[in-house]
Amino acid sequence: MQLSALEIVRRESLQKLRELGINPYPAEEFKTTTTINEIVSKFDEFEGKEVVLAGRMMSRRIMGKASFAELKDASGRMQIYVNRDEISSEDDPTMYNTVFKKLLDMGDIIGIRGEVFKTKVGEVSVNVKELTVLSKSLRPLPVVKTDADGKVHDAFSDAETRYRQRYVDLIVNDQVKETFIKRTKITNSMRNFFNERGYLEVETPILQPIPGGAAARPFMTHHNALDIPLYLRIANELYLKRLIVGGFDAVYEFAKDFRNEGMDRTHNPEFTVMELYVAYKDYHWMMNMTEELLEKIAIDTNGTSEVQIGDNLVSFKAPYPRVPILEAIKIHTGYDVAGMGEEELRDVCKKVGIEVDETMGIGKMIDELFGEKCEHLYIQPTFITDYPKEMSPLTKEHRDNPALTERFELMVNGKELANAYSELNDPIDQRERFEDQLSLSEKGDDEAMFIDQDFIRSLEYGMPPTSGIGIGIDRLVMFMTNNSSIQEVLFFPQMKPEKKAPSVELNEEEKAVLAMLEANSPVLLNDLKAKSGLSNKKWDKTLKGLTKYNLAKVNNTDDGLFVEVV
Repeated sequence: MQLSALEIVRRESLQKLRELGINPYPAEEFKTTTTINEIVSKFDEFEGKEVVLAGRMMSRRIMGKASFAELKDASGRMQIYVNRDEISSEDDPTMYNTVFKKLLDMGDIIGIRGEVFKTKVGEVSVNVKELTVLSKSLRPLPVVKTDADGKVHDAFSDAETRYRQRYVDLIVNDQVKETFIKRTKITNSMRNFFNERGYLEVETPILQPIPGGAAARPFMTHHNALDIPLYLRIANELYLKRLIVGGFDAVYEFAKDFRNEGMDRTHNPEFTVMELYVAYKDYHWMMNMTEELLEKIAIDTNGTSEVQIGDNLVSFKAPYPRVPILEAIKIHTGYDVAGMGEEELRDVCKKVGIEVDETMGIGKMIDELFGEKCEHLYIQPTFITDYPKEMSPLTKEHRDNPALTERFELMVNGKELANAYSELNDPIDQRERFEDQLSLSEKGDDEAMFIDQDFIRSLEYGMPPTSGIGIGIDRLVMFMTNNSSIQEVLFFPQMKPEKKAPSVELNEEEKAVLAMLEANSPVLLNDLKAKSGLSNKKWDKTLKGLTKYNLAKVNNTDDGLFVEVV
């Protein structure tokens, strides 16, 4: 393993700590008495009192026999004051002069015992009386700095690096942690809403013999002991409906679903959905409930029903408009596609510039028409209702029009957030719908639904009239936290395999200059050259080597030539 100069230095410090009899990774419990946020928010209660804290050292300013450092725990950051005479004695100043000043680094995790006070400039701090090394960091953290004007320098902002190394992202970018705290608030708000109404949270299988409940391409695996193929679930719908058949009046599940499809800023192959099924309800009731739920979530999460999503201020305050999907297509394309057959629809799609092929049935073409020409126009929450039967193989036939179904999708900021039905509970009709899907599969539609014979059998025992809904949790979190990328609201999004950096053997001059850059980057080229002490010839060779290996780069700016770490 190729180590950078700074990583080598940290390993040397690790060994020196051990030689001093200090275990850099102690096993015993370190008992804290409070948190940084508590001290800062309730200073009057803590002033002059002793506290015990633990956290990561994020910065340090050494000033002779006294120093300031910044400590960060799970609740926030605060300043600590470290005095040589407090943490070590005159006879043995090792703890301050050697351990704190020389062997500790940014990113190390320490424990402190000390007294709370406020500095002359009014900053809440802790005067450290005792310092304990809890974990030595062997990799340097990115050094993110904010100047007096509030401008951020050397930000840890490269998206791919942030998603791959989310642990570093969480350490140095405080706002990222806030996104995931809000994610928990959102799911807690939803759970509380359902639990207060007596709905039961359940768990259903992730590995399924039939990938049912949605039109999507599944991930496939093999069970060795049973010698059968299994699929990662694309939806949990059919199992939740089995529970309604079994006698539960209302069940819900926060489910991890998996779809073997494309990835982009709004799609990840593994995602979270909440599905709810309530007996003796219909899709009109579900629309009313959804409005009430989302208004509550917005207020619980952000303190208001109005949420900024990109350039749009979106109001989740009920009620929301309700627009039939065929009416939406007529409004935005000028074509009334109600009652059209496949060939007529194919002609309309071509006229409005939508690519179609022979594998696409009526349902898929209407879906394309709405998706391409209408969906992005619905910014404020809007229920798109009454989908054609071909688009909704699990939905009850519309009570007023047998060509339609009792289904809605909720559009927010031009994207689908929820999908809901008056659930189909006629087993004969359900079998016919599944058979229609099978014919689409035979035409080449690899997202058509499978026939789930056991689910049909369950319906034959009788399922009460039921309404169900699925809400995409990842997309809901994106909206509530004003993030435009799904990767920002997943701790560990799916990524392409990481490219391995080529192994590079550096000479001594290259190692020395790279170490200077890693400690302070970017830096004026002439300043770095002077600091290196190299002759003109050696300097040119060293810099060319580092840029050739893509370890450093030179930027020509209005303020001069700067060298920085890549």
